[in-house]
Amino acid sequence: MRIELEKRPQASVLYAVLSPFIALVLTVIAGGIMFWLLGKDPVSALYSFFVEPLLDVWSLHEIAIKAAPLILIGVGLSICYRSNNWNIGAEGQFIMGAIAGSIVPVVFHEWHSPLVLPLMLIFGMVGGALYAAIPAFLKANLNTNEILSSLMLVYVAQFFLDWIVRGPWRSPEGYNFPVTRNFTPEAILPEILDSGRTNLGFVFAIVAALLIWFMMRYTLKGFEITVLGQSERAGRFAGFSSRRMIWFSMLLSGALAGLAGISEVSGNINKLQPIISPGYGFTAIIVAFLGRLNPLGIIAAGLFLALTYVGGEAVQLTLTVSDKVTRVFQGLLLFFVLSCDTLILYKIRLVFPGRTAAVGQGAVQGAVQGGAE
Repeated sequence: MRIELEKRPQASVLYAVLSPFIALVLTVIAGGIMFWLLGKDPVSALYSFFVEPLLDVWSLHEIAIKAAPLILIGVGLSICYRSNNWNIGAEGQFIMGAIAGSIVPVVFHEWHSPLVLPLMLIFGMVGGALYAAIPAFLKANLNTNEILSSLMLVYVAQFFLDWIVRGPWRSPEGYNFPVTRNFTPEAILPEILDSGRTNLGFVFAIVAALLIWFMMRYTLKGFEITVLGQSERAGRFAGFSSRRMIWFSMLLSGALAGLAGISEVSGNINKLQPIISPGYGFTAIIVAFLGRLNPLGIIAAGLFLALTYVGGEAVQLTLTVSDKVTRVFQGLLLFFVLSCDTLILYKIRLVFPGRTAAVGQGAVQGAVQGGAE
């Protein structure tokens, strides 16, 4: 016996809409089973994970802070994926954007000007875009698989960050810790509310999502992305270039990831250190698919995944469970999202080789006998 996936004649529109919600419900159920296996009360654990953070103003601000990079990166990745360019290296572009944007406050730390912060943001976007240009060049000119090249460049970026904060950019006032100088006040993103730490990075994320939504819905470029993503051959007949789309999608995605990186460093950490991300670049892949590659859906998905980060920290303290619980929830969510999407497009069919062979042999014998008569 073997299992085969048979393409459905027509995908259900209703289930396509309900798929993310079904995946969320299945994730919560699986999470409850996981807490039960860990010897914890599933109801109180899920309450601490998903509900408790929504009842505290400080936690709401933390959700917004963590959602900002997820939304920015997820929106950029949605353009790549809808155009059939699979950028998996947003984590590396996030890091390189943070490094490039930190040139001004670290190298020119004595310069105090209102131009410091705008230059940091521009440098961050340029740094992320240039790093994304590497897999774009390799795919456009050498037909290299962008999944592998962008993913491997993540580790290059991580090691480069580790080297630069331990070497040339190590702070002389940092007591030999691997950190850079603390950013000056001119280099820090301002907070937007007096009640917490939410900064302009969240505003950048919402504005970027709205602009990309408008582009996809009302402009020729959005139509080009959709056509080339669905059929490269049809796109060529329409006069669209798949090579130019590789460059456009990868550079835009890298620029948004770089903006997320420098916004995280400037608004939250205020310096460079060996680890500046808990894996935002990879989690944003889940955000993009949970949001159905729609910028408005990605806003909601980014807030939900941010809730898993804050809720994971809460259950670590209240239930004394491992910090890996958050990753498990995120992995379960991605698994169920992709599984639901697969079952919308395909149906499962069980194939029994022996029975198939017997049926085929019987059909042949019947045809021979019929011909003889």
